[in-house]
Amino acid sequence: MMRTRPLKVALLGCGVVGSEVARIMTTHADDLAARIGAPVELAGIAVRRPDRVRDGVPAELVTTDATALVKRGDIDVVIEVIGGIEPARTLITTAFEHGASVVSANKALVAADGAALHAAAEANGADLYYEAAVAGAIPLVRPLRESLAGDKVNRVLGIVNGTTNFILDKMDSTGAGYSEALDEATALGYAEADPTADVEGFDAAAKAAILAGIAFHTRVTIDDVYREGLTEVTAADMASARRMGCTVKLLAICERAADGASVTARVHPAMIPLTHPLASVREAYNAVFIEADAAGQLMFYGPGAGGSPTASAVLGDLVAVCRNKLAGATGPGESAYTALPVSPMGEVVTRYHISLDVADKPGVLAQVATVFAEHGVSIDTVRQQGKDGEADLVVVTHRATDAALTSTVGALRELDTVRGVASIMRVEGE
Repeated sequence: MMRTRPLKVALLGCGVVGSEVARIMTTHADDLAARIGAPVELAGIAVRRPDRVRDGVPAELVTTDATALVKRGDIDVVIEVIGGIEPARTLITTAFEHGASVVSANKALVAADGAALHAAAEANGADLYYEAAVAGAIPLVRPLRESLAGDKVNRVLGIVNGTTNFILDKMDSTGAGYSEALDEATALGYAEADPTADVEGFDAAAKAAILAGIAFHTRVTIDDVYREGLTEVTAADMASARRMGCTVKLLAICERAADGASVTARVHPAMIPLTHPLASVREAYNAVFIEADAAGQLMFYGPGAGGSPTASAVLGDLVAVCRNKLAGATGPGESAYTALPVSPMGEVVTRYHISLDVADKPGVLAQVATVFAEHGVSIDTVRQQGKDGEADLVVVTHRATDAALTSTVGALRELDTVRGVASIMRVEGE
């Protein structure tokens, strides 16, 4: 039997995602009620600019006083899609204190302060759900938090930012440089006017922190995540990758150490073989590859951003939270029982592709190989091509620590025969 009294929902933010959430809640109200077991009522929408035209959004629900809205006391669920740290953090904790559960799409806040938010939710008997904070409509948080809760996840490897994937895909498929590809992404609406959060890896790092914390049952914040953007990736790097049978992707990589005593979380460009499933992810799509003991290898793929995809994830959480409200229960909270340390980037082991500008004369390769050997970095392959006294020397290593590779490159720069280090890129997915 369906309960007749509606569950009341407050919406914080009515931009691209928030307006789509409001629209779907209105147009699909009967379906949502049937799935939840009670009607849901949009009781208020907090915005910064009340005079802005919002198609399909009832004007009488709009308010600029978000604090008063979450303090009403009759609100069952607060949906937060305003983003940023403040005032979102204060509004969410206030909502918990006044008996509401929270659905959020705020990756920056969850990645920075997730432990405190979970503690506040638990202290008030409320839910905190944030599927929409990672990769839009792609189900990742709930599969990791619930479906794989009985398994041991060892690695999460993914493309979690559509803007950067679009840029790198265009560079790979057309031979364009970074600036040209970014201009196209901006013209098509994939890149913001200020693309820093995307192209410098901040967006992906926040998502990596969230995924690592859930996957490894430990606390990982955005400050724990090593981050490199893609602004230094060149058309020459893309060409080198193609010669190796690879492509370049900006990857979020979360790994459990082989001995199980620590974890790592990092975001950076990397070459991956064309045979790897992530290599075929094109345009602005996202995909995440998960490796677990019992489940083996799993891949999640789909649109990672945009109003409708992100609203889909928000509404999925809304249904789950409302069901919990009706049952007088709460869903899974923070699981950080392992309390594993996050290893620094210097201890991460991977392969490397190093391109050097060297003098084209006898003995150069021997000098370079000696430096690698002295620093304990084993060479897998070498390719040298010279012209007019200069040469391009490309070295691909076996697996080595980041610290060992850094010291090796420092020593290479001291050689008289090495004119410069053109690029260094990690090789993943093998």
